[in-house]
Amino acid sequence: MKTSMKTSMKTSSKSKDGLSPRALARVAQRFALLSDPSRLAILQALMEGECAVGELAAKVGQSQANVSRHLGLLSDDGLVSRRKEGVRCHYRIADRSVERMCTLVCESLARQLESERGEFS
Repeated sequence: MKTSMKTSMKTSSKSKDGLSPRALARVAQRFALLSDPSRLAILQALMEGECAVGELAAKVGQSQANVSRHLGLLSDDGLVSRRKEGVRCHYRIADRSVERMCTLVCESLARQLESERGEFS
């Protein structure tokens, strides 16, 4: 589904308490897509810059076929985009909000782990 969250929210009627059921389903779909560790590893690698599929596969330690499958899902949702150069496809992050969200979650988890370590010292 290539519809952006902004478009989904505009075309769906908003409930009195927040997002419409349709928009909430779209949010859940995005979180489901981001719940896979392989896709998170791919996104993390792409945060360093554009990469060809083979390079990504080496960076994340997965087969090229598996990485291609995950890139297809991320691309379908608009999180990554691709550029063809001859027979090679280069991918990059298309939705920068994903980087911000991943950074927020990682920083929050780091603080939580540090706090937990302090409690057991």
